[in-house]
Amino acid sequence: MNLVGPARVISRRHPQLADAAVAAAVFVAATLTTFHGLPASPVGNRWLATAAALACCGALVLRRLHPVVVLAVSAVAAEVYLVETRGTADVLILLAPCIALFTVADVIERRRGLLIGVAALAACVLVHSLLHVGVLGPLGPQNVAFTALGALAIAAGDSSRNRRAYLSEVERRASAAELEREQDARRRVVEERLRIARDLHDSVGHHLALISVQSDVAARAIDTDGGAAREALQHVKSASRKALTELRDTVSLLREPGEPVAPTEIPAAGLDALGELLDGLRAAGLAVECRATGSAMTLAPAADLTAYRVIQESLTNVRKHSAGQRARLALGYSRCELSITVDDLGSAEPADATREASGGHGIEGMRERVLAIGGRFEAGSRPGGGFRVTAALPYQPLSLTGETRAAETRAAETRARKGLR
Repeated sequence: MNLVGPARVISRRHPQLADAAVAAAVFVAATLTTFHGLPASPVGNRWLATAAALACCGALVLRRLHPVVVLAVSAVAAEVYLVETRGTADVLILLAPCIALFTVADVIERRRGLLIGVAALAACVLVHSLLHVGVLGPLGPQNVAFTALGALAIAAGDSSRNRRAYLSEVERRASAAELEREQDARRRVVEERLRIARDLHDSVGHHLALISVQSDVAARAIDTDGGAAREALQHVKSASRKALTELRDTVSLLREPGEPVAPTEIPAAGLDALGELLDGLRAAGLAVECRATGSAMTLAPAADLTAYRVIQESLTNVRKHSAGQRARLALGYSRCELSITVDDLGSAEPADATREASGGHGIEGMRERVLAIGGRFEAGSRPGGGFRVTAALPYQPLSLTGETRAAETRAAETRARKGLR
């Protein structure tokens, strides 16, 4: 039967009980070998020797609470014991001060513990040599044994303290790493939630805004102009279908693993869909003037999507808030970035107070998207009245060479012309 495991558990839960057991074991072993193992040995005051052995070993019960005091008491009592037994007692009594030396090196701060341990060992060896020089000589077996055991006890105590400190540091780092992983997971959840919220606002919100406008047009024209009402309802039908499609694609991302196969990414539009966006807004009654300067460049997917969302949200805001329903879109292709400017030309007010105080998340969402890819964003009143949104997006160009670069450049130019018609 293996008793090591239960004994280790008991020693951890009840350290003083374990120390008492060790003290009793050393006391019994030392006294038995002295008084019974060597019956012919000359012994002085047997009761004083027994009391000294009891003090030497009993002090170990408090070794964790008062290590230096226990070391002093144990060392003095051991010498008294050896004196009373005429120096012929078994070396087992020296185990008590060796255990005290181990505790000093283990419990006290390293430098101080080592200094105290080495000084105490040297003092014990010197006193022991002086007291027993006539019997065993300064290099007697007890001195050599005690010196070796004491040095081994100090080394073992220092090693135990180092191991405990190492394990504590490992546990601290593991806890810190676990906390960091939890914080990173929470941050990712928050970022994903904000991303889905932006996508819903930018895509579904745009179509719902058009549905609201066209529904109002149909309601006003249903009794007077049947053709206009039917056209408005057709726009409502088209916008609602697109909104449902994008909403379904977004919700599909929230499915649990193992559920029916769904797209892993939302089909995101880019500047190649700018023409369709402008046509839809013009059909909804917004007069959009669009112009571009510079040579069209290929944008990375993130920048392409961000550019489209900024234009979509800005023009949708003009459609919702502008009194004159007129807007101007300017695209500027420079050497390293694309600049986007959307002006509300239909308001004579210096700032659109309704738009800034509406409590929506469109402007904040645009700012987050632009800053996330290293761009710049501003939104506010424009000179001469109205509202202006400006954004500067880095191209983040794809790695293209040779014919592939030429083909991509031609495709970008075609897309730009298509968006400006």
